[in-house]
Formats: sequence, C-alpha cells, structure tokens
Amino acid sequence: MNTSKRQRVLSMSAVAVGATVLGLVLAGGLGLTPHSAAREAGPAVAAAAPCTAQTGYPDFATLAERVNPSVVSVYTEEVVKPQETRRFHGDMDPFEFFFGPGFPRPDMGRPQKRAGAGSGFFISSDGLIVTNNHVVEGADKVWVRIAEGSDRVAAKVVGRDPATDVALIKIDAPKPYTPLPLGDSSTLRVGDWVMAVGNPLAMEHTVTVGVVSAKNRALGLSEATRSFENFIQTDAAINLGNSGGPLVNLCGQVVGMNTAINAAGQNLGFAIPVNTIKSVLPQLKEKGKVIRGYLGVTITNLDQKAQEAFKLPSRDGALVESVSRPGPADKAGIKAGDVIVAVDGTPVKETRQLIDHVSAIAPGRKTELEVIRDGKRQTFSVVLGERPDAEGDQTASTPSDNTPTSKLGLKVDDLSARARRQFEVPREVEGVVVTDVSDSSPADEAGLRAGDIIMRIDSHDVTSQQEFTDALSALRSGTMVRLYVYRPQTEQKSFVFLRLP
Repeated sequence: MNTSKRQRVLSMSAVAVGATVLGLVLAGGLGLTPHSAAREAGPAVAAAAPCTAQTGYPDFATLAERVNPSVVSVYTEEVVKPQETRRFHGDMDPFEFFFGPGFPRPDMGRPQKRAGAGSGFFISSDGLIVTNNHVVEGADKVWVRIAEGSDRVAAKVVGRDPATDVALIKIDAPKPYTPLPLGDSSTLRVGDWVMAVGNPLAMEHTVTVGVVSAKNRALGLSEATRSFENFIQTDAAINLGNSGGPLVNLCGQVVGMNTAINAAGQNLGFAIPVNTIKSVLPQLKEKGKVIRGYLGVTITNLDQKAQEAFKLPSRDGALVESVSRPGPADKAGIKAGDVIVAVDGTPVKETRQLIDHVSAIAPGRKTELEVIRDGKRQTFSVVLGERPDAEGDQTASTPSDNTPTSKLGLKVDDLSARARRQFEVPREVEGVVVTDVSDSSPADEAGLRAGDIIMRIDSHDVTSQQEFTDALSALRSGTMVRLYVYRPQTEQKSFVFLRLP
C-alpha cells in the first residue's frame, strides 16, 4: 500500500490515514458510474493467454524471478504549506496548544516536504507503469526505482482516476522494459494461488504468497470509490507501501493491484481487479482521466424483504432508492421504487451489471432501461449525462395500542413548519415526521429513528399523519410493507422494509 498521506488502511470501523515508518510519512451518488466493462488497453499493453490450471506444488521461486524485473518502487514528494503540516485533532494547532498563540515558531513560513512511497508495475515496453491513484495524488515530484541499488528515475503522471484508484505514470529511458501481461480477474476462483510483489515499508521487491480469500468485497474507503469497489481479498501479506504493486496468478499474469489492508486483522489484503484496470487504461492514456456515463440514481441489490414488499417474481434487478434532480434518470421519468431489470436488452441481475454497462457508455448517448413499477414492466429511454468528478407547531400523536402505527412501535406527526426547521427538512420533501420509536419494536429493528421523514407507504404518498394511519390500516396483518424514508441527518432517501404485526 502507499506510504503517502493518502494511504487507505482499514480499521474495524474506519480508514486510518497516517503513520510514520523508516523516516517516511506512512499513510497510506452512486452517480452510477463505477468501472466499465473490461476492454483491452491497446496494443502497447501486454496481452495474456488464458492461464491453465497447474498440478503439483507451485514453483514460487521461478515465478518471482519472472515477475520481479517488471515491478518498480514509486517514491513521491509533496511540498506542503506550514499550516497544513501542523494540524491535528481537527483544526487544533499543536504548537499553539503547548506554547500559546503568537509564540515565535522555528519553522514559521517554511514549506515542508512530505515523502511517500508505493509500488507499480510495467504494462508496456516503452515505460508505462500502473500504480494506485492515492500513491501519486497531490505529489509534486514522482520517481521510480527499477532495481534495488539503482538510481531513481523521474516519472510523469499520464492520467489518474480517483473513482477506481488507478493511475498511469511513465518513465523515459533508453532501453525497453519487460511488461507484465494483464490477465482476466473474472476467471479467479476463491482458493486460487496468488503472489503479491511490491515495496512494503520501503523494503523493495518483497514477495509474499497466499490465496484468493474472497471476491467482490466493498470496503467503503471513500465517497469517490464507493460505487466502484469490487475488491479481491487475499491472505498474501500486504503492508504499507504495497499499494500499486501487482497481484499475479501462477502464470505470472496480473489479476489485481494491491490497494488496501485491514489494520485490525492479519492477512486481510485487498486488490483492485485487473479487469477494472483494463477498463480505464485507454482513457487514461488518451485523455488523462476517465469520462463515464451517468444516470443520476442511487441503487441497491434486492433482498428477500424487498422482493416480498415489491411483490417481485425474483431478486433480479437493481432497486432505485433515490433519483437526483435534475438528472438524466429524473428527466426520463425514472422514480424511486422502480426496479431496473434490463439495460439495452441485457438482463440486470444485480447492481454491478447495471453500473458496468452504463459506465462503458459515453455521455450524450441514449440507453434503454426496462423497469418494474407497481408490478408492471415499462421501458424508459435515458440520455446519459457525464458523471461528476469525485474529486406550524408540532404536536405528537398518541395513537391507541390497537392501531397499526402503535403496533409498529412508532409515533408520527404532520411535517409542520416548526418540524422542518428543527430537523432541517428541504421544502420539496413531503411526508410525516417520526417523533418516537419504541425499543425492540418492528420499527426499531428496521432502523427507523426519530426525525426520519416517511414520504411513502408502498406506492402511496403520505403528506399527513391521518394519511399515514389510513394507508397502514388498509394493509393486512403480516404484510411486508415498504416505507420510503428521508433522513435529514445524512440527506439521503432510502427504503425501509418491515412486516405488520
């Protein structure tokens, strides 16, 4: 992983962003536009034949000899203003904390240099190198060391994609380099042998081996990468500084790029699938960035509760939780609660398929979405946009114990002007405000909290406490109900599913 200030190190509940080792600073909507369908990265990139299964114990020594010459160490330097280097615990200045404001500083006015390190690997003989975006992001200077003991060579950043955390850099040198062939991460199986090579803790060309522990991991590293995360999990040891190094199969083909670790556990490393890397390389080479199609929706996979609540024949599809306004999907008539089951005639079984398909389409082009709305199939034509860079008095109701509302364990009231001010609810949001939730009730177990705004019950909009009660009363006991909820704290809309007692 990268040893720069942007190192992504997972803890049990968050991403750690800082440490110091060997004198280096070690740190390591959806918009619907994650990595696009895998495309070949052009003739300059090494191609890979299918890797056939091997019998017997792997010859890791021979594999390391083959891979190591193509792996490089990446070093960076960033010049930081003094005020940017003295911050800790939010905006507190440690110098002022100990000595008080106005006390003369020994470093007053002097820019500070921040060093970082990571890994990378050649993908073409002319010096193109793939690494993580967080390794080189913000760097004023980038160098590459090809072999231990050799001089550092200056490198230039060709392109960066924060959304997939992939960057392309290049060095100019008189001799050709040996690129690593790019494999096919879709053929990986849990339990397959893999090897990680890189620059952990500034220990160049370190080799570790293990297996693929899991696939399709989402870690929530950042808002920019949230929709794009599809990590390969491996128990091959990955440490600070491994970021950008290759994860290869037994044929010496790159199947992933080492990116993150879980600092709270042992042998929990994560790599970006090589198919994600291949999908962005052409645009990084040509444009220096990646331009993706954009629907402007937040989607989620369907589970058993959602299937039952929406009365769907299967869990295939992507549930639309919210629609950005104005946005391409909104202009086309897509609504929250729609279940997208096909895109341009291709069935959608889960969100990843929809994301990949839309991301691969250029902005301005038209795409056809087939959705299920209230049990009926409809088709909408959407002109894709370009994905933005990641860079009154309140009186509580007191329903009787026999009402559906009380059985759910919640109290609601009209969304008055006072409630809007109290909970900072936007003017366009209509519904009823949750004023209380009973412990261990169905509403509590479903995640409802005081301050939530319930906008809809099933397909019925509710704008008053009476409409909410009437809509619930019309439902039979035991029915799975879907509530469409706005949460002012996070400014997000989502569905909540619960069963009427």
